[in-house]
Parts: sequence; structure tokens; C-alpha cells
Amino acid sequence: MKQQQFETGRHRMWKEYRALLEQLERSPGRRDRLSPLQRFPRLYRRICGHYALARSRGYSSSLTEDLHDLVRRGYQQLYRSRLDWLRQTLAFLSAGFPRAVRGHAGVFWLAAALFFGPMLIMALGCHQDEELIYSLLDRQDIAQLESMYDPTNRKPGREADRQADTDFAMFGFYVMNNVGIAFRTFASGLLLGLGSLFILIFNGLVIGAAAGHLTRLGYGGTFWPFVSGHSALELTAIAVSGAAGLLLAAALLAPGRRRRLDALQRNAREAVKLVTGALAMLVLAAIIEAFWSSATGIEPAMKYLFGGICWLLMIAYLSLAGRGSAGAA
Repeated sequence: MKQQQFETGRHRMWKEYRALLEQLERSPGRRDRLSPLQRFPRLYRRICGHYALARSRGYSSSLTEDLHDLVRRGYQQLYRSRLDWLRQTLAFLSAGFPRAVRGHAGVFWLAAALFFGPMLIMALGCHQDEELIYSLLDRQDIAQLESMYDPTNRKPGREADRQADTDFAMFGFYVMNNVGIAFRTFASGLLLGLGSLFILIFNGLVIGAAAGHLTRLGYGGTFWPFVSGHSALELTAIAVSGAAGLLLAAALLAPGRRRRLDALQRNAREAVKLVTGALAMLVLAAIIEAFWSSATGIEPAMKYLFGGICWLLMIAYLSLAGRGSAGAA
């Protein structure tokens, strides 16, 4: 193909690519708001192909240099986009998320009370009364729970049909299970908060019943080392998800001077911040649960120490992180 035909057939694409490139270079901070820029990565790959063709066919140096310049500038913008995304994510997790939790401390503490309160009461009750757990769980579920934390279990914390699963497979299972609970707790806030209230209280009761019952049976030496490592992240994330759901409910029940739709949109933006941070915590909790909590070669004392450090770091993170940033709460 002659150079003139090559240029003519691709002139419109190059013009569009150059316009998008200049738009990116002029407004680097607005790249995520400009929907036409979604085409840029695909166009960039096409321009790279054109540059390779121009070089291999020995087209004029002015054309190849021009295409090379477009490729070089495009690469810089794509790299900057990825770097900006990573920087924004790290900034949110290190400062934005804990500020959001502190900014909605009232609903967070309410959600925590609804979750941890029933958990503590049920744990004490089931530890004292061996029949109490049967008012909440059926015999099959209780038998399965006991088998998971039986000291003779080769893989503590795993059901009988999951004994052969790899740690990586269990990581995926924990992520899906925990994220599902978090999303249900958050989204059910749209049911005037009743869904979030029910899920928080019910999960608190179930976890407390399991802890109290297993401790009473003498399985605490298996149960507590297993849960100690990931409990700070997992349990706190569920409370945060509950707070996000209660924010949705607050907009519906007490919109103030706003229309309910406007109040819901405003609170939803804040709730999404909370649940996004909670999901990140649950993924990290799943990593610990799959690869650390289930490890049988680690002494219980080390697991307790690790768990205690995690709780201290969690408290410090939510209390102090982001306070030095602009708009800190």
C-alpha cells in the first residue's frame, strides 16, 4: 500500500485520537468524567499498530516520527491514568474511608451496638445454657458447626465437604460469602432500615451462639485461634456495612427539608464510600482467614498475638487515619 493511501484511510482516526490526546493533556484531573475518553485505549492500540506498519513499510521519516510522537504521548497518558487510579484508591483507603466512618460515627456506633450487643449476650447465654443455641439453629447446622471446630478436624473452620479445597479456593469462598453479607446488609437499608437491622442482629446472634456453644463444649482451643486473626477486619466491616444501610434508611425516614429522592441520593453517595471500604476490609479478612487462620502449624499464642495487633491497628486506623488531610474529621 502506498503511503498516501495509508494516510488517507486512517486520517479520520488519527484526528480523533489527537483530539482525545490533547483533551487528556489539557485536563488530566477530569479524565474520569469525560466519557468520550473511554475510546482512547482502543485508539491507542490502533495507533501503535499503524506506527509499526509505517516503520516496517519504510514510509517517510516525517510520518513515522509523527506516529511515534502520538504513541509516546498516548503511553504517558495511559500510564498516568493507571497511576492516578492507584493514587486515588490508596488515598481513599488511607484517609477517605476512615474519615467517612468518623463523619457518620452516630450510625456506625448504632450499627455496631446492634451487631456486637446481641453477639455478646448470645455468647454468654449459650455458654451457660446448652439448650439455648437450639432456639436459633437446627440440629443439622449445630452438628456441622461442631464438626468444623472439632479439635480432631484436620482443617479447622472448614466444612466436611470442603476439607480437600485449597487455601486459594477457600479464599474465593470467603470473599463471596462475606461480600454477600455486606451487600445484603447495605442494600436492605432501602427497606426503611428493617432489613439492615434484621441482618445485623441475626448475624450477631448466630456468631455469638457459635462462640458460646463451642467454648462450652471445650472446642475453644480450636475456635478462638481460628477466628482471632481475621475477626477485627470481618466483624468491623459488617458493622460498617450496617451503618451504610442505616444511612439509606435515614434518608427515607428523616429526609429533613430535602425531598426523599434528593436525600437518598446524598446519603447513597456517603453510604457507597462506607461499603466500598468495608469490601476492601473483607477481601483482606478473607486472605487472612484462608492462609493464616486455617494454618495448623502456627502456635495459638502467635495467632492470639496477631489478632490482638489487628484489633489495635483497626481501632487506630478508624480513629486516627486521615486526620492530617484536608477536611479531616
